[in-house]
Amino acid sequence: KKKKKKIMKKNYTFLIALLLSFHLYAQDTFSIIAVDPATGEVGSAGASCVDGIGAFGGLIDIITDIIPGRGGVNSQAYVCIPNSNLASAIEQMEAGLSPDEIIDFLINNDNCASQNFNPAFRQYGVADLDPQGNPRTAGFTGNLADDFKDDIQGATYSVQGNILLNETVLTNMENNFNNTDGNLADKLMAAMQGANFAGADARCLDRGTSSTAAYLVVYQATDAPGDPTLRLNIEEMPFGEEPIDSLQILYDDFVLSLPDNSLKNNVRIFPNPVSDQFQVVLPPSTFISKIEVFDMSGKQVYLQTQFTGLNTGEVIDSSSFTKGVYFVRVTSPQKTQTLKIIKN
Repeated sequence: KKKKKKIMKKNYTFLIALLLSFHLYAQDTFSIIAVDPATGEVGSAGASCVDGIGAFGGLIDIITDIIPGRGGVNSQAYVCIPNSNLASAIEQMEAGLSPDEIIDFLINNDNCASQNFNPAFRQYGVADLDPQGNPRTAGFTGNLADDFKDDIQGATYSVQGNILLNETVLTNMENNFNNTDGNLADKLMAAMQGANFAGADARCLDRGTSSTAAYLVVYQATDAPGDPTLRLNIEEMPFGEEPIDSLQILYDDFVLSLPDNSLKNNVRIFPNPVSDQFQVVLPPSTFISKIEVFDMSGKQVYLQTQFTGLNTGEVIDSSSFTKGVYFVRVTSPQKTQTLKIIKN
């Protein structure tokens, strides 16, 4: 009994030490945050080599947060758990700040005790859609984050990493994202595969893997906060097992679970931008059950559920819509498709 008590005490002490160390700081490495201006989707993916990260459910709820239909932030390198700087960034995005303004705010208002509130140890990536639906991005890498470190921005994405083997990790991710056809989730998964080699996170080189944990999350514009269409999370893999391979398996299973007769890429809106009315153009002999329109805040401003059998198109009265960006969601018994419109 005494021996058992001693073992329990050691385990308890180890757990407390682990919790304290993560509360003070945790280092997270390569990630991407991106938006799709055509659909309003926002997504994030990333991976890291951190022992014990599984005790916190992996990376997904530590380094990234997303406002559906608006944008998202990745906060990494030295962070607090809970990630107080990430929470501050999302608050500023909700208040209407642009990605560049959010970065400036975080630098001037660091909210994490790790490294004595010094923003030089932080790394951020931000991507959003402005009030007109145009993509904006920004990134920041503090000069005291661990090498190799860098961040790269494109029109719709920010890729960032620290403690990397070399710059190839980020350039591979960027190239895969840009050169992959498909939806935002397809492009994010491809970006992660760009970093699927031993030592992408340099701490995992001796394991022969890129990392120990990985995730991918995508919100459609009409998803509720905290309830994304796609959430894949590899909390932590055993020594020598590749989390990006496991992430790909989960992603392939997700894709295979989708109905074959999807509306995806078959619905069009004309004209766009719209004025007093627009037409939802459907493939021949298509049965739909619902058409909804949502504003940028996620509020439903139009609903139609009555249709005359098989349709080739529906005319929507948008005369009462104020100027701005809206998302049209078309639902069939098997699938939905969301498209962005701009009201002039």
